[in-house]
Amino acid sequence: MRVVAAIIHDNYNRIFATQRGYGDMKGGWEFPGGKIEQGETPEQALVREIQEELDTTVVVEKLITTVEWDYPKFHLSMLCYLCHIGKGQLTLREHQAARWLTRENLNSINWLPADKVIIPQLEEELLKSENK
Repeated sequence: MRVVAAIIHDNYNRIFATQRGYGDMKGGWEFPGGKIEQGETPEQALVREIQEELDTTVVVEKLITTVEWDYPKFHLSMLCYLCHIGKGQLTLREHQAARWLTRENLNSINWLPADKVIIPQLEEELLKSENK
């Protein structure tokens, strides 16, 4: 399964995390996003998914990493993009909760396994931003 994930940051160097409200992994924390549809670029899919899930338009900045992860029922290939809000208020439509996290508290939630893989690299990215 090929998906995209939005690592949404704000002007305070915080990262937006969402808690799944449905499916086998309900209750786990993740970066919002979803499947890439036929004919879409990953960036187009990410903008569409965030609009659908969070009623917000994001500006895609850059690809941070691609995570390859084997869940029990499927293989996940997740392209993770750094983004910021272009327009909207991050309204939860599919998730049961959301939080803004600082570098210091990125590990304070129960990330889904594929999303957890990104955390060390994300901590480094945030540290670089803080030191600019």
